[in-house]
Amino acid sequence: MSVLSKPYFHCEEAAFAHLEAALWPQGPVCPHCGSMGKHYDLRKTRLGLRKCAEKACRKQFTVKVGTVFESAHIPLAKMLQATYLMCASKKGVSSHQIHRLLGITYKSAWFLTHRIREAMRDGSLAPMGGIDGMPGAGGIVEADETFIGREPGVPKARAYHHKMKVVSLVDRDSGQVRSVVVDDIKPETLRPIIEANILKEASLFTDESSIYTKVGATFADHQMTTHSAKEYVRGIVHTNTVEGYFSVIKRGMKGVYQHCGKQHLHRYLAEFDFRYNNRVKLGCGDAERAERALAGIAGKRLTYRQPDAK
Repeated sequence: MSVLSKPYFHCEEAAFAHLEAALWPQGPVCPHCGSMGKHYDLRKTRLGLRKCAEKACRKQFTVKVGTVFESAHIPLAKMLQATYLMCASKKGVSSHQIHRLLGITYKSAWFLTHRIREAMRDGSLAPMGGIDGMPGAGGIVEADETFIGREPGVPKARAYHHKMKVVSLVDRDSGQVRSVVVDDIKPETLRPIIEANILKEASLFTDESSIYTKVGATFADHQMTTHSAKEYVRGIVHTNTVEGYFSVIKRGMKGVYQHCGKQHLHRYLAEFDFRYNNRVKLGCGDAERAERALAGIAGKRLTYRQPDAK
């Protein structure tokens, strides 16, 4: 039986029950005032509808209120299908593919995929490079930059100057990645980003680029490989992990999405980061990855004007 044959992918009532179980494990919670357990059940009036019983609130709500799915006119079962497809596709799935598979308009599919990417956005600020259970001990973090698409308004030039710039950090101990869109790759631009996201006790592994020389001195250790001399690995020193991650991004952005405006790039990176941070090697399969994405819809809101803004 196909995974997509599960009831909550086809039945609205089952879809609401599935989402409620994921977001309300202790019972319904009013998104307006935060009260638990005090509500009127109005599901006979409208599927999933409840009304808060608190005198100061008395507002109606469903499980979608206060999430990225709020005010969506697409059936919830179809949105759950789209979430699963995006989580199960290593290099992503295009909005055109979603629009054809689910039988919705391309405009709706485009907005829906952005909603799901917003749910995938972690927003974690905890520094990378620590070792669990060992206070003060530092692990290894690889840092590297890559170039995607075309910088808006910049004429085509040699090398990477006309491309959008992305910096990624990979924590070898935890297997987590964090990617940031930057306007340039000057040392003064990257230094505060790297220092804010990596513990001082960590070891920083990079290539020989001069942009990492000064910032590397602020960490416990900084090791480099000299790619210009065809040195790619020296013992444990290499940036192959982060470059392998870039290969997945490049195949997805070129082969699946093909084009991305700079105003949207951070959400596409959040999508690739999410799948990498919740991959099979870390014990997370497709089904669990989709459940983690659903858990991320709460407390976030995305209107059409936000992702469509220039």
